[in-house]
Amino acid sequence: MNTAARMEHSGERNRIQLSQASAEMLKVAGLGQWIMPRSTKMYVKGKGDMQTYWLRKSKTHKVKGVGPKSDMTTLVESVETEEESNSFDEIGLGFEDGNDQGIMTKMDRLVEWNVEIMSSLLQQIIASRGGVVNGISTLSNAETNIGSGGGTVLDEFTPIIPLKRFEAEDLRARRRPSSIDIGEEAKSQLRSYLSQIAGMYRDNPFHNFQHASHVTASVKKLLARIVKVGEGNGLAVSSGSAHVNDDVNLADLAGHSYGITSDPLTQFAVVFSAIIHDVDHPGVSNAQLVKEKTRNAQIYKKSVAEQNSVELAWDMLMSDEYSALRACIYQTESDLKRFRQLVVNTVLATDIVDKELQALRKNRWEAAFSSSSSPSVSSFGDPSDKEELDNRKATIVIEHLIQASDVAHTMQHWHIYKDWNERFFIECYRAFKEGRAGSDPSENWYKGEIGFFDFYVIPLAKKLESCGVFGVSSDEYLNYAVANRDEWVREGEAMVQQYMAKFDTEQQR
Repeated sequence: MNTAARMEHSGERNRIQLSQASAEMLKVAGLGQWIMPRSTKMYVKGKGDMQTYWLRKSKTHKVKGVGPKSDMTTLVESVETEEESNSFDEIGLGFEDGNDQGIMTKMDRLVEWNVEIMSSLLQQIIASRGGVVNGISTLSNAETNIGSGGGTVLDEFTPIIPLKRFEAEDLRARRRPSSIDIGEEAKSQLRSYLSQIAGMYRDNPFHNFQHASHVTASVKKLLARIVKVGEGNGLAVSSGSAHVNDDVNLADLAGHSYGITSDPLTQFAVVFSAIIHDVDHPGVSNAQLVKEKTRNAQIYKKSVAEQNSVELAWDMLMSDEYSALRACIYQTESDLKRFRQLVVNTVLATDIVDKELQALRKNRWEAAFSSSSSPSVSSFGDPSDKEELDNRKATIVIEHLIQASDVAHTMQHWHIYKDWNERFFIECYRAFKEGRAGSDPSENWYKGEIGFFDFYVIPLAKKLESCGVFGVSSDEYLNYAVANRDEWVREGEAMVQQYMAKFDTEQQR
């Protein structure tokens, strides 16, 4: 009875949820392809966490508007490893079934996948504050005033973001995220918000909502792989301890990447930033926008596209129709301000072209991670000194995490790299043909990619490794980057010619 009640409570409209027992029956009958596990487990009193499943719609039909090997499949392949099963396919929606109801486009499926990811993070946020979700009308003035001080988004940047610290007992007592229900109203608002965000992305070959989702998937993967080594944290608990929370590893939480993964709001902010980071991207460079003296370029001066994305996404989030969603994200003014600061810093980090900003990041990396600036724990006289250094490191790690994710295709399987490289070339080449680029990208694309690997991608992958928080993913990203660079040296010149021929063919249609 408890299981049925919880399944009814955690179900969703127009979807069929199955228990573990029902799923096993289908597997025994040879119909395992009909089911997919939910991305979050369901908590049942007296039984603990239970895995439930969605019933798939027929896969004999293609996703609307997608060819034999869909972009969805490509996106999944680009972020999965053998031991990971989280993918867009787990959502179990989006296949045409011949009826008017339930037909979802590729965009709908992308939105639904992001809804699942962010809903899970919202559960963690609410669990971290004891399950409290009150109205936030008292924060209306703070919401109105934040980000409206007369300056630009770039003016809000700060080199160190103070992250929230949790005591050991708070972590031990934290509720299971799977026991949290964010509520139908909040989930509906989340779905509406992400649908609106998707619609604000332009139809660019590269800078589109699929790219945003690809970046989000990489961020999710890296966040899941974060570890901290070389320092005890006093929270090691045996797997048989009664204090173990099944949803979190308490031995890791206190030290995870200098506080990043013990604070769900930080994780949510980084994922949120990944989703919105290229909203309304015009498909041309910031330098071109400044040259054209567009309205946004006159307002922002630099990091034009990035600042515009933050403004648009934030203004929409602050509207009355998303009040229940905001109440899940934050309950206090301090959390609101921290969320805003994390979004500003994270999105601005995706501007990797501005040389001044890059130089500042490099200096801050050296200040945080050089051996001379990273004393041992025992050398700190004042605990606040260590906390400031941890906050500095966390801020830098977040920036490099989003930067790596923004170019994740360069550090993944070769066929993933080829696909996204072609998309970016087509976008740049189209801009040139339309008179919105200073030079023909085809003339230097081959050599430029080699330089991009040598002076940005590979050094970035090495930083992921040297900061010591990403476990095996840092090695994986570096190995793929080096392999793709070598393959590009061999195949790149011919591929550029293929890109151009494909562009010309499509223009003639």
